[in-house]
Amino acid sequence: MDAELRADRAALADTVRRFAESEIAPHVQAWDDLGEFPRALYTRAAELGLLGLGYPEALGGTPASHALKLPAWIALARHGRSGGVLASLFSHNIGLPPVVLHASDAVRSEVVPPVLRGEKIAALAITEPGGGSDVAALRTTARRDGEHYVVNGEKTFITSGMRADWITVAVRTGEERGAGGISMLLVPGDAAGLTRTRLAKMGWWCSDTAQLHFDNVRVPARYLLGEEGAGFRTVMGNFNGERIGLAAGALGFAQACLDEALAWSRERKTFGTALIEHQAVRHKLVDMQMRIASTEAWLETVSAEGDAHEAAGRFNAPEWVAQVCMLKNHATQTMQFCADQAVQILGGMGFMRGTVSERIYREVKVMMIGGGAEEIMKELAARQMGW
Repeated sequence: MDAELRADRAALADTVRRFAESEIAPHVQAWDDLGEFPRALYTRAAELGLLGLGYPEALGGTPASHALKLPAWIALARHGRSGGVLASLFSHNIGLPPVVLHASDAVRSEVVPPVLRGEKIAALAITEPGGGSDVAALRTTARRDGEHYVVNGEKTFITSGMRADWITVAVRTGEERGAGGISMLLVPGDAAGLTRTRLAKMGWWCSDTAQLHFDNVRVPARYLLGEEGAGFRTVMGNFNGERIGLAAGALGFAQACLDEALAWSRERKTFGTALIEHQAVRHKLVDMQMRIASTEAWLETVSAEGDAHEAAGRFNAPEWVAQVCMLKNHATQTMQFCADQAVQILGGMGFMRGTVSERIYREVKVMMIGGGAEEIMKELAARQMGW
């Protein structure tokens, strides 16, 4: 890593840390209780350039490599301490890439800049009530009718689903089953026939998560993203960026758990001595740090390899996709381990609302399932490696 990149990463991470500590962390408990966070937070994040990080300058963004973005996502998780905030605040990072890559110039100019300014919210809708991770089995249809597509079906577990102004939707435009009939369609949030139902969750309480219902929703044909039938490849490619982001977030949350556990073990006294003076507690902290260090090293390597592959035009290199899948599992397992150990070290306080570790403990499972469950990641990695 050259000196300029190192300096840029440090400056960006410091900006993100100050933003997270002042404008996210102090309010997370209240936002969780409320079940949402203020839309004004989008504008504030946009003013700092966080929403536009990694997007073309012509659309109001700031081009950035995986290596540059990495410390920002880690710092947001470590110091913001809420997966719910980050999931919704940055839902455009999974909703917008297909628009940037495959929409017409006119649609890109219409949709992307307002989202990066924090004025509009973008979401991605892939999963269906009966489909789960089996994207090729999705059943939501989009039938061409003149200059429109008519959409019918359902999507579920959609982050920002209640508030999204633009929803990138995987639909079936061709054959009844299989990957070949899938396309990507951008649906305006105010389209007639689109209804939304809020879902209650174990964690991520301040992130709105919804089930979407499409009842003869008419969408202008200009909002087709790419060609008909080419959507499956778009979905698969989009997952790579999402999984790296999940891995970075998991690392940051693991660090937040260690931060709290370490501070507590130094302050809390049992039997006349600080917890950290007990060997069993010190060993737990070392085990946490060991897993954090391995995750951090692997994440840096995979990010650098991703930048190299993209520079060479190899956006879905099989060996790199396999690494992304395995990294996502490893990072979320690190988060799970650190959350569990932190709650154990905090004891009764670890079971109380208001501690960082209690919140992150509840958020672990969605990180291990979202973006592709562990079992799917293992199978995909094996196939990419030719096993």
